[in-house]
Amino acid sequence: MNTRRRLGEFLQTRRSQLRPEDVGVATYGDRRRVPGLRREELAMLAGVSSSYYARLEQGQASNASPEVLDALAGALRLDDAERRHLHALASGDRRRVTGRRPAPERVGQATRQLVDTLGDVPVLVLGRRADVLAWNTSGHALYAGHLAPDGPDTPRQRPNMARLVFLDAHTRDLYADWPAKARGVVATLRSASGHHPDDPLLAALLGELTVKSPEFATMWADHRVKAGGDTVYEMRHPLVGTMWVAQQTLRTADDQAVVVATTEPGSPSRAAMTLLVHSVLAGRARRTQPTG
Repeated sequence: MNTRRRLGEFLQTRRSQLRPEDVGVATYGDRRRVPGLRREELAMLAGVSSSYYARLEQGQASNASPEVLDALAGALRLDDAERRHLHALASGDRRRVTGRRPAPERVGQATRQLVDTLGDVPVLVLGRRADVLAWNTSGHALYAGHLAPDGPDTPRQRPNMARLVFLDAHTRDLYADWPAKARGVVATLRSASGHHPDDPLLAALLGELTVKSPEFATMWADHRVKAGGDTVYEMRHPLVGTMWVAQQTLRTADDQAVVVATTEPGSPSRAAMTLLVHSVLAGRARRTQPTG
């Protein structure tokens, strides 16, 4: 991936989303051909020269200092996640490693112990490309019961949550507010692409989704970045109906995401989740019983 070009695209997109009145820039009633701040206005707010900022947006400048990046982040009113993404994009050329195919991601022993400890609580472990590296029985039942439960065990056949969200009808129907879920997936991939600009498998995934899903292409062009954290979704499960599910994301030392799905105690959602988990476990127990 061309990190200088992507840095420029990120800056340009964020600049176009700021109105002059948002940052106290006087316009004196002048008519603007495009929305958002002009390059020279943002450069003035950040305290850098207009020509240097223009080169940054055009992908013609490199080695922007941390101080300049922080000044641009402040002028653009970036949040912490977007600020980190800006720094990651700017440092992409300096940490470039070529000629290597990334090794398959693996779940560490401590993470597997965490998944086992959570028991009946649905859990997924996602890699940096949103590949499902592991799930427990409940996690498989909640998110992808239509797929083989041993899918994560083979690296080349692992389900990918981004593909499922955009290209799989079952997963799309699972979320009542599908666009909100889709935007979250895109923002997470955007952050990953900033930290791993030379990952060929990530680049291939982004290219595939851009070609196969016009909705992904549109959302990807928005350059949103996600910090992680907790999100509550209304999920419509085909077996137990509607549930409000909080998806909490924990980060491991290997930069893997442990996604834990919980419901409010005493709520109808908790009852539905309990029914789903127990029915799946009971069904699995029946299948493993020896026949007479």
